[in-house]
Amino acid sequence: MTTAEDFQNGQILLIDKPLHWTSFQAVNKMKWALKSKLGLKKIKIGHAGTLDPLATGLLLVCTGKFTKRITELQGQAKEYTGTFYIGATTPSYDLETEIDETFPTEHIDDALIHQTVKQFLGEIDQKPPIFSAIKKDGVRLYEHARAGETVEIAFRKTTIHEFEITRIALPEIDFRVVCSKGTYIRSLAFDFGKAMDSGSHLTVLRRTKIGDYDVAKAMDVTLFEDSIAPDQASE
Repeated sequence: MTTAEDFQNGQILLIDKPLHWTSFQAVNKMKWALKSKLGLKKIKIGHAGTLDPLATGLLLVCTGKFTKRITELQGQAKEYTGTFYIGATTPSYDLETEIDETFPTEHIDDALIHQTVKQFLGEIDQKPPIFSAIKKDGVRLYEHARAGETVEIAFRKTTIHEFEITRIALPEIDFRVVCSKGTYIRSLAFDFGKAMDSGSHLTVLRRTKIGDYDVAKAMDVTLFEDSIAPDQASE
């Protein structure tokens, strides 16, 4: 059984983040659970890589002394699965905003889809979505977007190690991607549609791996509190 001292010395906890939760909410709930169940007044806790509220999957949460490993963990390759919706775009590149433009899809077949995948393998230039937490002039991009402001966003280098199409049922395409830190799968969805002379946005996203850590071994954050045994010494 993991003790209060164990959590202070350092743990890496594999959490399966539910849909509509922010990463901050998940960590906050865990922090509250650790304090209330173990009688801890203070506990360091943080996650190694944000997941959007509309994404589910693996969140690595570090406690105690292991919070020093967050930067190292963030740098590891990540695997995602999900769904692109072909033929339409949204300002946020996902379902956070409504469809703003539609495009033809009659010319798209399996061969074109698989051929387009090859364009995105290796190091690529990618522009982050306007609806993201990156700061521009001290203000987060999504704040500029919600204020209706147009800002210039610079391209960033990112690496797609693996890109596999797992299902084609147009207008939906399922995929699996292994990528470097800083890759936006929403931007990949947008760029993928554009590369096929159409449009696309992300409708489903799940992070399945970070380095060797697998979501198959993760715990639903809502069950975390029940997994902690109360500290007998603090009662």
